[in-house]
Amino acid sequence: MSTTGYRAVLAVPEFRFVFAAHALSTLGTVVCELALAVLVYRRTSSPLLSALTFALGLLPYVLGGTVLSAVADRFPARRVLVACDLVCAGLAAGLLLPWMPVAALLALRCVLAAIAPVFAGTRAATLGDVLASGELFSLGNSLLRVTNQTAQLTGFAAGGVLLAAISPGAVLGVTVLTFLVSALLLAVGTPARPARSVGGGALLTASWGGARVLFADRRIRAVFALAWVPPMFVVVSEGLLTAYVARLGASPAALGLLLCGMPIGAIGGSLLAGTLLDHRARVRLCLPIVLAATLPPLGYLTHPGVAVALLCQIGVGSGIVYTFGVDAWFLDVVPEHLRGRAMTLLTAGSMTAQGLGMTLAGAAAEFAPVHLVVAGGGAIAFPVVALVVGYASRVVSVAAA
Repeated sequence: MSTTGYRAVLAVPEFRFVFAAHALSTLGTVVCELALAVLVYRRTSSPLLSALTFALGLLPYVLGGTVLSAVADRFPARRVLVACDLVCAGLAAGLLLPWMPVAALLALRCVLAAIAPVFAGTRAATLGDVLASGELFSLGNSLLRVTNQTAQLTGFAAGGVLLAAISPGAVLGVTVLTFLVSALLLAVGTPARPARSVGGGALLTASWGGARVLFADRRIRAVFALAWVPPMFVVVSEGLLTAYVARLGASPAALGLLLCGMPIGAIGGSLLAGTLLDHRARVRLCLPIVLAATLPPLGYLTHPGVAVALLCQIGVGSGIVYTFGVDAWFLDVVPEHLRGRAMTLLTAGSMTAQGLGMTLAGAAAEFAPVHLVVAGGGAIAFPVVALVVGYASRVVSVAAA
């Protein structure tokens, strides 16, 4: 039993600054997403456009992940992280303009999302330096995910209450401040490190060249597939919750509560796995857990009320425990000099898959009842994820790391 793992990670001073910066910027982003989703649905009454509000924060990850992935290795990490936060703060400030049309709001959200994978990939690759061992790296990434889910839990709950009292536009202002504070924390709390690789040539050429090398390795392809495919189905219910709550005739506070479901499951599952299981057990359970996480959406078949829907969301969220195995395999199979590009691609692919899942679910909900679309997503997810799990189990040893 590992009862000190998370404490060992938090004992690293640099990680504590990264931890705090991540929590603040994630909190602001979550509040922003909720406010935009409500604003768009109020103006359009469209499940598709409401789902696109979330999806357009994910789909542009493919641009940043492919065109800009070499940034994570070619430039000093601290400089990249601080610059990304400052650019995002400036873009988020545009969301405050009261005359901004819906299309422009979504466009700004797209640009923010294109920057996000560069930031996430750079930060994740740097964790390999800050937390050198495989177990600490997995625990550190897990703690950042717990932080992410906790920020979502807080942001969705607070955002639901705020939206019942003030306008969505006013709620959007929180995002700018959180990006600025995150930039300050990273600037003062992380040391200057040299670039991971210095190679010359155009940035696009370096990005595509690194991607070709990574995809040539079947073990890395298996890790990418395991990181990309399950999230595409996991987000179906989340992307349709705004429309589902509206069809139930419930309040914005109920929407905030349901959006808390997946973070609650993710936090609980991660903390239990991180404290009650050792490293090898967490890796071995990776594949069964990701399969089990496809089943809770079937509960939407009965068109449940808020309480049962919340339980379904918690069940889906608990599946995040499978990422312990993905992290361990990633560190084992990816060359150190390509780690930044690999993590940027992994993040970009995962987020793009989520955006695609939300978009397809929103389009289906234009023609079919929302609860049946959510349940159908779960029914399709199980056999598809089973194929990916079978591929990964053949290519990457479950006992790796």
